[in-house]
Amino acid sequence: MDWSIQEIAKLAGTTSRTLRHYDDIGLLAPTRIGSNGYRHYDDDALVRLQRILLLRELGLGLSAIGEVLSREASAPHALRSHLEWLRGEQERLARQIASVVSTIGALEGGEQLMAENMFDGFDHTQYKEEVEERWGADAYAKSDAWWRSLNSDEKAAWQQRVTQLSRDWISASERGIDPEGDEAQALAQRQFEWLRGVPGTPGGGAGGPTKEYFLGLAEMYVADERFGANYGGRAGAEFVRDAMTAYAEREL
Repeated sequence: MDWSIQEIAKLAGTTSRTLRHYDDIGLLAPTRIGSNGYRHYDDDALVRLQRILLLRELGLGLSAIGEVLSREASAPHALRSHLEWLRGEQERLARQIASVVSTIGALEGGEQLMAENMFDGFDHTQYKEEVEERWGADAYAKSDAWWRSLNSDEKAAWQQRVTQLSRDWISASERGIDPEGDEAQALAQRQFEWLRGVPGTPGGGAGGPTKEYFLGLAEMYVADERFGANYGGRAGAEFVRDAMTAYAEREL
C-alpha cells in the first residue's frame, strides 16, 4: 500500500511543495512516481518522514537532519530514543499545564498564590552538575540566584529572546551566509550581549565574557550535540562557531 503526495501532505500537516523540496535535496524520495507524474510513498517513506518531522521539532536544519538519518540505520532504535525524549517532554509539559491551571484557579477564586507550585515543570537546573564542573559552583550559584530573582514575565521574555536568537542563527546558517560577514557578526554580537547578561558567566558583567570563554563556548557547541541542536545540528553549530571565532578575534 502507498499514499499519494497529496494524501501524505494532509496526513502530516505539511504541503506537497515541502515534500517535493525534500525529494529535491535527497532527504525523502518518493517510493514510486505514477504514470501521471504523481509521487507516491510507502510505509518506509512514512517512517522516514515521521523522523524528519520529529527532528525538525528539535530545531535541526535540513542538512543536519540528513546527517542524522544517514548515521542511524535502524529506524526503530532511533524512534525509541526520540520516544524517550518525547515522554520526558510530555511529563514536563503536564507539570507546566497543572501549574498554570492552578494559578488561573487561584486568581479567579481570589485565593492566595502558592509560589512554590507556580513554576513546576520550568526546570532550569538540569545542567547544574555540568556547569559546576566546567566553570565552578560560584558560577552556577550566581546564575541560579539571578534566574530565581526574575518574575514570570521577565523569565518568559528572556526565554523568548534566547529562542529567537537560536532561530536567527539557524536561518543564517541554512541561507549559507558568510560567517565573517555583517549579518553573522551582528548575530555574534547578540550572542555576546546575551552571555554578558547572565550573572556567573566567566568574565561576565559590564565587560562581557572573556575571549577565552567565548571561544571555548563556540567550540563546545560543535563538540556537544546537545548544545549543537540549538543551532540546527552540527552544520549550524559549525557556522555559529566560525562566526563567534571571527567576532572574538576582531572584537575581544
